[in-house]
Parts: sequence; structure tokens; C-alpha cells
Amino acid sequence: MRALFWLIAVFAAAVALALAGRFGEGYVLVSYPPWRIEISLVLFMLALAAAFAAAYLAIRLASHALALPAHVRAFRERRKREQAQSALASALLCYFEGRYARAEKEAALAWETGAAPGIAALIAARAAHQMREYERRGQWLERAEAAGETLHAARLLTQAELALDERDFIGARNALRSMHGTGPRHIAAALMLLRAERGAQNWEEVLRLASLLAKRNALPPAIAEEYRVQAHIELLARDSGDRASLEARLRRIPSADLAHPRVAAAAARRAAALGEAALGRDLVERSLGAEWNAALVVLYSDIEKLETAKRQVEARARIERAERWLREHAEDPLLLATLGRLCMAAELWGKAQNYLEASLSFGPSRAAHLELARLAEREGRAAEAQKHFRSAGELP
Repeated sequence: MRALFWLIAVFAAAVALALAGRFGEGYVLVSYPPWRIEISLVLFMLALAAAFAAAYLAIRLASHALALPAHVRAFRERRKREQAQSALASALLCYFEGRYARAEKEAALAWETGAAPGIAALIAARAAHQMREYERRGQWLERAEAAGETLHAARLLTQAELALDERDFIGARNALRSMHGTGPRHIAAALMLLRAERGAQNWEEVLRLASLLAKRNALPPAIAEEYRVQAHIELLARDSGDRASLEARLRRIPSADLAHPRVAAAAARRAAALGEAALGRDLVERSLGAEWNAALVVLYSDIEKLETAKRQVEARARIERAERWLREHAEDPLLLATLGRLCMAAELWGKAQNYLEASLSFGPSRAAHLELARLAEREGRAAEAQKHFRSAGELP
């Protein structure tokens, strides 16, 4: 439509010019002695327009000629940027495809041409790490550091991840902590820091980070619980040199975590080793009250071996407590075997034999056979003792 309008306008101008030339009587006289030039006004206007057009074209041509070097430089820079961007994209693709040598080569090209040099250096560092070229990896990390503050977090996270891959937990932790002065503030860095703190055996930080990440739904509840349990067990072993330190540590453990069978077992064993068997039994009883666990039942009787005073009286008290458990777990062979061992400790030989035999009726147990063999030896029944010893030896 626009082209048609301009075509009509040109034809109209041509008609108007023809009419003006036909009916116009004006002329232009140019005098330059001894010459005189007389031309019609229309021809003069046409000549003037042609001269203007020629001058305009000449000026534009000269301008383009003078700007040609700048255009060439701009074209070359644009082509260089396009090649750099293509090299960066190719480096990423090769890295994800596992072609690490090609990825490093393309990233080096992108770095040399100046397309996001910091990102290119990080890609090259990761590729060199995968090829176990640690010297080149360090060089690329230094180049990424020289890229400025914009890549500060990315460089430190990359450095921490590569350190974790080499099990350099201290180096990874230092890199992560230096991100914000007091530590990482986002989930990815916190997860990496949790792994680093576990490797460095900094269990207090493991407890804090596991709880924090669990609240943010960044860790599955089962994994967060496992980390907390492991940390509590390690701290109980490290910080419980006497009763006071043990009690201080127990006060710092949340009740829900202290009731966990593994934490309760570790705390009970530590208490028994310090001569605080009563405290150990109390921990086991509270844990069994929250959740039944066969291993804790066995531990409940094992604590007996570490006591040195009031043995029979306290063993009878434990028998009464275990017999209350028996009301709900009457067919538990481990509980029956535990009752048999407690009865032997209290020198209730008849009840011990009954409980041990009842345990064997619900399931074979090496511990029950050994206790029955010892009981038979004590009463002079050598043949029966040998029979139970053989049965215990045959069990896997």
C-alpha cells in the first residue's frame, strides 16, 4: 500500500512538473562576462536538484569510506563474540557429555576470547579435575578468582565441591565458611558444609546443620535423624570422661533423640563403663518405654556384668521390671533369655532355667544355650552342659 502511494505521488509530481514547464514563462539568466547563459526556470530547478543529489551521494560515499575501518573492527568483534559464545556453549555441552578434554579446550577458547571468562575458567577447572589434572585445575581456579567478586560464590562452591570429591573436608569447610564470613546462607552450600563437617568430625556443627536442614525440608527426615544419632553417639564417646561430663552431655540431648535405641544404648554403655550402672539402666528403661527394641533388652542384662555392688538386690528389681514387659511381649525369645540371665545374676536358678528354656522354645539362641550350659555345669550335670555347648556351637 505504501509503495502504491509513493508511485502515485511520483507520477503526480511528474505531471505537475510537465505542466509547469509547458505553461511557465520564467527563465534564469546567468551572466559571467563575456558569457551569458539563459535557461528556463524548470530546467534550472531540475539541474539544481540533480546537483544536490550528486553532492549528497558524494558526501555519503565519503562518510562510508571514512567509517569503513570502524565497521570492519565492529564486525570482527561481533564475530569474535559469537565464536566465544559458541565455544562456551560447546564447553558446557562437552562437560555434560563427559568429554572433559574437549570441554577444557573449548572453555580455554572461550576464556581467551573474553566470553564470560570467569564461567569459562570454572568449567575448565571442573573438566581438569575430572581428568585428575590437579595443577591445571588450580591454575583455572586462580583465573576464575581474577574474574572479580561477581563469581566469588560460584568459585568457592566449585572449590568446596572439588575438595569434597578428594575428601579434603577441612579445605571444603574453609571455602564454604569464607563465603559469608559466618557460613553459608543457602541450601546447596549448607548441604555441602554438612558433608564437610561430618568428614571433619565436627559433630556439634553436624547436629546444628542437620536440624536446620530438616526444618527447611532440605534433608529427608530419616537421613537427618541418622546424622543426629551419629553425632550424639560420637559426642557421648568424646565428651563423657566422668559422671559430671556425661550428665552435662545428656542434658544437651533432646528427649526425643535420647530415647532413640542407638543413642540410649551408647549412653547406657558409657554410664556403665563409668560405674554408673543405675543411670545406664534408667536410660535403657526410658528408651524401651518409648520404643521396644530387642537389642536394648539384651543390653539391659549386660549392664549387670559391670556392676560391683548390691548386685542381687538390683538384679531382682530389674527382673520385676522385665517381667512387666513380659506381659506385652510374652513370646519374645530375647526378652525371655534376658530374664534368664537376670535370674542367674540374682541366683534364682530355677526361674533362670525356666526362662532360658522358654526362650529356646520360641527360637534358637546361642546366648540361651550358653547360659543353660553354665547352669548345668554349676549343678553338676555335665552331659546336659555338653549338649548345650554343642548346640551353641552349631548355631550360625
